[in-house]
Amino acid sequence: MNSSRGPIAGRIKRPTWRDPKLLVGLALIAFSVVAVATVVQSADITSPYYSARHTLTPGTVLTESDVILTHVRVGTGTYLSADADPPWGQVVTRVVGTGELIPASSLLDQAQFDARPVAVRTSLPLGEAITRGSIVDVWLTLDTEDGPESSPIAQGLVVEQVDRAGGAFSVANSETVYVVVPGDQVAAFLDAIASKGDISVVGLAGAGAS
Repeated sequence: MNSSRGPIAGRIKRPTWRDPKLLVGLALIAFSVVAVATVVQSADITSPYYSARHTLTPGTVLTESDVILTHVRVGTGTYLSADADPPWGQVVTRVVGTGELIPASSLLDQAQFDARPVAVRTSLPLGEAITRGSIVDVWLTLDTEDGPESSPIAQGLVVEQVDRAGGAFSVANSETVYVVVPGDQVAAFLDAIASKGDISVVGLAGAGAS
């Protein structure tokens, strides 16, 4: 009786370190790990910039106590970098809200800044929303033969400081608002608030400090 045998299966060989396929697979895995690590690392790179510790108003002479360091990823040249020379002694030219990065374009040398803070004593109660950094208009009301007439004497001024001190011993419980007036308007502004009339400081809706 003849017996037939089928083909004998070949023995499976274990892969060795010299196996090209294994080496290629390991290389691809290593490359993927390095690529992912590089992307994650590059995405986590931040740089130190100055942000406002409190609201900065036009005319503020910047000191170290006015800023805090914030590490962020932003385009170079837009904001004040802590890696550059310290900006102490330069003057802020616009409102910078609390915690806001300080724009590099918002600073000038003191000799180039000509606006001045002027004290305005209000005749009417000041709105509670008006604080340091708020944008306000200043109005003058005069008594005429036809009755009271009001007109703006300055518009879009920044409030540097508000003195809300009032009480029984103050004059009509008036409040004092220090507003930043451009240098070429100071004389006319002083003439207007010195006239015999009532001065009102009116805030702009939605225009205030951060």
